[in-house]
Amino acid sequence: MTISSKTPIALSLCFLFTVALSGNAVAASLSDSVDKAMPKLEALYLHLHQHPELSFQEKATSARMAKELATLGFEVTEQFGGYGVVGIYRNGDGPTVMIRADTDGLPIIEETGKPYASTVTTKDASNNMVGIMHGCGHDIHMTSLIGTAEQLVANKADWKGTLMMVAQPAEEVGGGAKAMLKQGLFTQFPTPDYIIGLHVSAGIPAGKVGIAPGYALANVDSVDIKVKGKGGHGAYPHATKDPVVLASRMVLALQTISSREISPLEPNVITVGSIHGGSKHNIISDEVKLQLTLRSYNPDVRLQQIEALKRLTRGIAISAGLPDELMPEVYVHEEERIPSTYNDPTLAANVQSSIEQELGVENVLKSEPVMAGEDFGLYGLTAEKRPITIFWLGAVDPDSYQISLDNGSTLPSLHSSQFAPDYPLTINTGVRAMSRSAMNLFNHH
Repeated sequence: MTISSKTPIALSLCFLFTVALSGNAVAASLSDSVDKAMPKLEALYLHLHQHPELSFQEKATSARMAKELATLGFEVTEQFGGYGVVGIYRNGDGPTVMIRADTDGLPIIEETGKPYASTVTTKDASNNMVGIMHGCGHDIHMTSLIGTAEQLVANKADWKGTLMMVAQPAEEVGGGAKAMLKQGLFTQFPTPDYIIGLHVSAGIPAGKVGIAPGYALANVDSVDIKVKGKGGHGAYPHATKDPVVLASRMVLALQTISSREISPLEPNVITVGSIHGGSKHNIISDEVKLQLTLRSYNPDVRLQQIEALKRLTRGIAISAGLPDELMPEVYVHEEERIPSTYNDPTLAANVQSSIEQELGVENVLKSEPVMAGEDFGLYGLTAEKRPITIFWLGAVDPDSYQISLDNGSTLPSLHSSQFAPDYPLTINTGVRAMSRSAMNLFNHH
């Protein structure tokens, strides 16, 4: 079939060809531009890594992030929701894209042996002296945020809209996103059309990323159970109501919630992480304390877990003949609750396509959901119901990763005192992936 140069099909083909050439040109320039920015970004990373601060104590970290954004021309608001920082860059009419990075460190003594290892110590909320380490990669997240801001400002002729950079505190304790949203993140600033973030992975080699559409991270609840009893002498157990025995029965019974009450098609975990009771070999105590973590994806499953453990623990107490005043006390730490993170499938697909365009299809993996928690999910649960997506940024030295595959050795996990990312390659990949994703969202709104 002969097609006139004036037909719509020919014009469409011409347009697509032009876009493809333009995209390739921008991709090449973005890669080169990030390479040139790396010395400054590596210096920023090393500074952040060597100066970590605990949750709700990120004063110096937030000041540094605010300074970096202000230098790039952002309108900066500090101390928002604690030590949160919000940077706004207006670049004409278009969508608002929010990019979030978390800023807090962990109470861990670093044992990587790296010359740039953190040696910072401080007192925690309980007045205990602890080491501090960026053992979850938040230093990488912050550096990638600044690197992305720099690239988008430098390439502002290639997109239109409002860029919203959020440096969020207190992710590790599930409080930062709540505080920023409560103070009015989506009302005092432009309401985002898209919200994207990244998180380093200790199971993916640097240079690659992973994306899980749909549920990506879990609901997380902390639960305390006080098991009551009637104490006495260990030689006369018949005269007591032994809370150690009751607690032991409860630990085993709670395992049947996942295995016998909740559908096997609904992933969930109930873990008893701590059990404390008693003071001496021959004394039966009056109480035992249990500490649990509950994990799930489906919000309804979370409620089912909580209802079931309350019922089971009470039932065991009744079966032991305990009166009403000695029923177990179940306390769910609602203030610490972290909801599951649901990556909007359409947005996740767009982000995946953008990163494949930038890094190559072979460097983008489909990730499975994990039972870890992240308060990033809260940004998608507001009344505005904005689409969110967070992707995994590979951080493992590729040679070390291959060795682990070859010999079955275990790599240091996130929150490990020995976690040491291949930071130059990880940062370079993170900046390119996030910059390309944001730019395409601006242009394809």
